[in-house]
Amino acid sequence: MSLISLTFPDGNAREFEAGVTPAEVAASISKSLEKKAISATVNGAHWDLQWPIDSDATIAIHTMQDEAQALELIRHDMAHVMARAVQEIWPDTKVTIGPVTEYGWFYDFDRAEPFTPEDLGQIEAKMKQIIEKRDPVTTEIWERDRARKFYEANNEPYKVELVDRIPEGAPIRMYWHGHWQDLCRGPHLGNIGQLPADAFKLMGVSGAHWFGQTDRPMLQRVSGVAFRNRDELKNYLNFLEEAAKRDHRRLGREMDLFHMQEEAPGQVFWHPNGWTIYTTLQDYMRRQQTRGGYVEVNTPQVVDRKLWVASGHWEKYQENMFIVEVDEEHAREKAINALKPMNCPCHVQIFNVGLKSYRDLPLRMAEFGSCNRYEPSGALHGIMRVRGFTQDDAHIFCTEEQIEAETARFIDFLSNIYRDLGFPEFEVLFSTRPEVRSGSDETWDKAEAALLAATRAAGIEPVVNPGEGAFYGPKLEFTLTDAIGRKWQCGTHQVDFVLPERLDATYIGQDGGKHRPVMLHRACLGSFERFIGILIEEHAGKLPFWLAPRQVVVASIVSEADDYVHEVVAALKTAGVRAEADTRNEKINYKVREHSLGKVPVILAIGHREVEERTVTVRRLGEKQTAVTSLTEIVSEMARAATPPDLL
Repeated sequence: MSLISLTFPDGNAREFEAGVTPAEVAASISKSLEKKAISATVNGAHWDLQWPIDSDATIAIHTMQDEAQALELIRHDMAHVMARAVQEIWPDTKVTIGPVTEYGWFYDFDRAEPFTPEDLGQIEAKMKQIIEKRDPVTTEIWERDRARKFYEANNEPYKVELVDRIPEGAPIRMYWHGHWQDLCRGPHLGNIGQLPADAFKLMGVSGAHWFGQTDRPMLQRVSGVAFRNRDELKNYLNFLEEAAKRDHRRLGREMDLFHMQEEAPGQVFWHPNGWTIYTTLQDYMRRQQTRGGYVEVNTPQVVDRKLWVASGHWEKYQENMFIVEVDEEHAREKAINALKPMNCPCHVQIFNVGLKSYRDLPLRMAEFGSCNRYEPSGALHGIMRVRGFTQDDAHIFCTEEQIEAETARFIDFLSNIYRDLGFPEFEVLFSTRPEVRSGSDETWDKAEAALLAATRAAGIEPVVNPGEGAFYGPKLEFTLTDAIGRKWQCGTHQVDFVLPERLDATYIGQDGGKHRPVMLHRACLGSFERFIGILIEEHAGKLPFWLAPRQVVVASIVSEADDYVHEVVAALKTAGVRAEADTRNEKINYKVREHSLGKVPVILAIGHREVEERTVTVRRLGEKQTAVTSLTEIVSEMARAATPPDLL
C-alpha cells in the first residue's frame, strides 16, 4: 500500500499508509489523545474520525477543548439522538432533515398528531436514556440505488427524495447511532455516550413546510440547544432570559412606541413616543451630515422599471422589489414601476443633471430615503426586519485617487456617531465579490484592492467576509456588540465602479475630457427602524436621557400641588426638556410604578413641602433612593442632560 504524508499544526510531517483514519492517527500519537479525540480537520475540512485519508494532507486532531468543532458535533449528534427518541416513542413518525443552528439544532418531523409541551419532556427523557447506552456511531458510503431501496422499504419518503437530490458523484453517506440510521454528510462523534446529557434542552415546536415551499407538506419542527457542559447551557438560558426582558417588541408596547398590524405587514405604525425617538435621532444625523460636508436630497419612491433595468437591479434584485403597475391615461398598456428598494440609482440621476467638474468632487449626497423591500413574512421581526424603512443613506461621488481619503474620513465620521450613541468599539468586515454580480473581474479586482488599501490606510485591518459584497461592489460592514454580547451589523461602506458606468455618470477632468466618477455607498445606522430597535434592546428601554421620548414626569402627591406641578413643567419645557404633568387623583406610588414601566428616566414628585420650599423630590429610573433639590437646579440639570451629545 502506498504511503501518504500528513502535516500537523506544528509543521511536522509523518508518513502513514493511504486510507489511514484520523482515529488511527490520534492513536499513533498517544493513548490519551486516542481517548480524547472527537474529530479532525483535514485540508481545512471538518473530518469524521472514521473517514479514510487517501492522499497527502494537513491534519489537526480535535478534542472537546476545541469549542467550534465540539459544538458542531454535539449539536449534530443531538439532532440524530432526538430523531431516534421520537421514532422510538412514536414509530409512525417520518423523519426529514436535522441541521445544526447557531446554538443548537432542529429536526423536522411528519407526524399526524401535534407535539405538546408534555411531549418535549418525554423526548428529553428518552434522549438521556439513549445517551446513557453509549451506543457506537458508525458510517458507510452506499450506492444510490441501495440507499433508495433501503428508505423505500422503511417507508421514509422524505429520505428517498433527499437521496435523489444528492448530486452525481457526491458520496451517499449513511450513519448509524446504535440501531437507528440516518442519511447525513457528517461528521459525528465516535459514540453517543460522548454527548453531555445535562447540557441540552428542547426549546419548542413550530411549523415548517418541506424545503420551505408552501405547496409541500407542513412539518413539525422541534428545536433544541446544546453546549459542552451544564454551565454553558445555564449561561445561555440566562442570556435568553435577559434578551426576553430587552425584547423591543415588548418594550415597544410598554413604552407606547409603535405597533404593527396585518393590514400592513412589515410596516411600522409609529406612535408619538416612538416618533419622538425617530425624529430626535434623525435631527442628530442631519446635523452630523451637515458638519460632514454632505448635501441633503430627496428622491421619488416610485420609479419606472427602465431605471432599474439600466442600474442592474431589475436583473439582480427584482425578487425583493415591490412592483407597481399603472394603466397610464387608460392606454390599455400598463406602465411598470417599482417602489425603490434603495436610493443609489436616483442619486446618480441628480448627479447627472448639469455638467460636473473634477472641482465638484468629492460630492457627498445624503438622503433619509424611504425604501421598500419584499421580505418573506416568516423573516419579519418587529421593527428589526421590516418591508418599509428609512435609510440614513449617502453616496460619495469621487475620483479613484480620492477613495482612500474618503474612506478614512467616513470611518472617522462613523466612529464619532457610534461613540455618541453608546458604541465606542466596533468590528469591521471586508465583504468580497458575490457569485451573482455586475461588472468584470478586472473591475472587481480594482474595487476590492482600492477599498482594502483605503481601510488599511485608515488604521483598520478588516476581517475578510468572502462572497458577501453587494452585486455592484465590495463593502465594509461595521458590526456593533450590545450589552449582552449580541452582534449587529449596521453601517456599510461600498466602492462601486459599476453603477456610474451603467447609468453613464461623468465629470469633466483636468484634461477637459469626460471621466467616470467612483461611487461610494455609505450608511451609518443602516435603517432608522432597525437601529432604534437595537437601541431599545441595548438599553433595555432605559434610553439615554437625550433620546428618551418622555424625559420627565412631574407628579402631584396632593391636589393642592397641581399649580406648582404645571409651573415646573413649563420651566422644563422652556429649557428644552420633554416634560409632562401627572395630576391625576391617584396615589404617588401608583404613578411611580406606571411611569417606571414606561421607562421615564426622571419622576419629580411634588407635595405640600415641595410647594412651600419651591423644591422637587427626584426619583430616577432604577434607583430606590430619592433626593430633594431646588427648582432652579433641577431645570439646569435636566436641560444639560437633554442636550444631544453633538451640541454639548
